[in-house]
Amino acid sequence: MHQFSLCIYIYMFVLWLTCCLAFQLIIHSYCPLLLSSLSQEEEEEKMLRIRSRIISSTWRSLLPQISSNKFSTHSERKLEGKVAVITGAASGIGKESAAKFISHGAKVIVADIHRQLGQQTASELGDNATFVPCDVTKESDVSDLVDFAISKHGQLDIMYNNAGVACRTPLSIVDIDLAQFDRVMAINVRGVMAGIKHAARVMIPRGSGCILCTGSVTGVMGGLAQPTYSTTKSCVIGIVRSMTAQLCKNGIRINCISPFAIPTAFSLDEMREYFPGVVPEDLTKMLHNTSELKGAYCEPIDVANAALFLASEDAKFISGQNLVVDGGFTSFKSLNLSQQVQERST
Repeated sequence: MHQFSLCIYIYMFVLWLTCCLAFQLIIHSYCPLLLSSLSQEEEEEKMLRIRSRIISSTWRSLLPQISSNKFSTHSERKLEGKVAVITGAASGIGKESAAKFISHGAKVIVADIHRQLGQQTASELGDNATFVPCDVTKESDVSDLVDFAISKHGQLDIMYNNAGVACRTPLSIVDIDLAQFDRVMAINVRGVMAGIKHAARVMIPRGSGCILCTGSVTGVMGGLAQPTYSTTKSCVIGIVRSMTAQLCKNGIRINCISPFAIPTAFSLDEMREYFPGVVPEDLTKMLHNTSELKGAYCEPIDVANAALFLASEDAKFISGQNLVVDGGFTSFKSLNLSQQVQERST
């Protein structure tokens, strides 16, 4: 927008300059008597003075606006004065999002079940980060987390339900341990519902707020992960959609972010169990090679940027959506017919 405004002022200046030249042409073409008594040098000197006065006047009117804040090179802080709670923020996507929020002016409460790592992360992020231990399977922990935000900062503007676990469950439905299924559901689904519930509890009286939840491409398309994990992420996407109607009536936006596979400790630790003997560097390459977007792959910063967008005023009229950060992976499926022909001919 600022660049557009600058272009307008440049256009105005060029227009003024064109008028000056046109004025000179008019004098030369239609007022020969006016200049007949002047020598060629005097005539050129007079026209130069006229042009200089007009250009000087134009610049005097433009410079105050060009030098104003409209054209400041200082980057906009999109979350200035906001307070955010991020669960699962000790590492990975949560930590990256916390850093991004803080860089844009927010005060962030880093919530995580891992105390030492969470305290270390908050220390790294600086004075605008505070660590609070939280087990999202315990509703009392989630309730206390939200109450802490209110007692410390007087408000809660953004609730990012990011905490989750990988499943490490069998790939076959007939081998699933339902007790383990319940444990994963308690973290990935019930924990999200608890976060939404208690964030809404303090946001509804204010009539505003933003709630974010981390989904996954595995909840959008089947066959990308074990049934247990895919089911939990499908549930998160469904919860966001089902909560939208009620929260919209209270001025609260709620959205989901579903990222592609990212080679963080979250995914690599589980991949080691399925591919024993494969070194982490090769596991990372395996994930990167699944990207459909040539020359790019998903990183925590991509999800953090999506979270910043949805939490900011840039997304003030966006609610009930699942923002898929996957480089187009879930948007198409190729039949690979030409590849099949080549394989038959070899």
